Amino acid sequence: MNVPLLDLQAQYVSLRDDLREAVDRVMSSQRFVLGDEVRELENTIAVYCETKHAIGCASGSDALLLALMALDVKAGDEVITTPFSFFATAACVARLGARPVFVDIDPKTYNIDPSRVADAITPRTKVIMPVHIYGQCALMDPLLELGKRRGIPIVEDAAQAIGATDNGRRAGSMGLIGCFSFYPTKNLGGAGDGGIVTTNDDELAARLRRLRAHGGSTEYQHEEVGINSRLDELQAAVLRVKFPSLDRWSEERARKAEFYTELLNKADLRFPLMTPQVRPDGRHIFHQYVIRVPGNRDNLIEHLKAHGIGSKVYYPVPLHRQECFSYLGYKEGDFPQSESAARETLALPAYPELTDGQQIYVVESIKSFRPQN
Repeated sequence: MNVPLLDLQAQYVSLRDDLREAVDRVMSSQRFVLGDEVRELENTIAVYCETKHAIGCASGSDALLLALMALDVKAGDEVITTPFSFFATAACVARLGARPVFVDIDPKTYNIDPSRVADAITPRTKVIMPVHIYGQCALMDPLLELGKRRGIPIVEDAAQAIGATDNGRRAGSMGLIGCFSFYPTKNLGGAGDGGIVTTNDDELAARLRRLRAHGGSTEYQHEEVGINSRLDELQAAVLRVKFPSLDRWSEERARKAEFYTELLNKADLRFPLMTPQVRPDGRHIFHQYVIRVPGNRDNLIEHLKAHGIGSKVYYPVPLHRQECFSYLGYKEGDFPQSESAARETLALPAYPELTDGQQIYVVESIKSFRPQN
């Protein structure tokens, strides 16, 4: 049996006619930038995320960059975040000349450990930026309380977490700004790059709209220097077709995760394996289903590959160990929980169209793995 890590073809088949109609609608209009499709999508996402505003942009990476630009992050400032995340989380900080300041993760959820954040604050701290990793929100209440007490805004990196909740609050609605990605592999994915920024602040929303269009309120009048980061009409049209299925897809992912966990916890394995821990006070949308395999992860990857099963490591190199961030002065051992997670975590196939039979085959293949001594 072949079980890919993700099967976007299966999703496409179910929506093919509607997607083609939407693309043709845009092509017939010949309006490709900041038209009705983008406005309608922005309104839809704002309502879904329970925020006043949603501002489309060219990618999730640009969503993070625009958020920091709107908060005037500049050279010499510091942004506190996690080293266990996709590269863009820290890259947006560095691009503005600011310094990423890393805080280790909670080993149970892989999100930033709120109890460690206060010790990382300095007079130069401009933003605290938690990441809702794998589709589960970071523990937000202590971060929000700390930010309020110290006068530091919270920016949510919710690239993997559209629809996730923390104590009933939607990802992207809790901090001053929320940042989302529409990369094709996301729970709500486009046909290319795309992103969106959410906020309840009217002035910030207006500034974000300017910043994504070269910093101008009109085409030829520029109050500041922004960037060119506009979500295009084709992507918005595709996302509008897919949006009505988002909650159903996320619920299916959660069901697949529950079935995996049930099967794995019952399996008689010859090696230690830990299943994901789900917070009882939130909604986990399972952008990824990530297991933990101390000591045998890489050998298990090869075993699964030999059985036709896709898997992937998110993320094998923590951000503080990336060569381009060597100037920050961090070293191996500074963030042991992140480093351990990078060595031991593994994402299994998990998407709405995955069948029970495929999941059973994945778990049976894991059961047949014999670790090397």
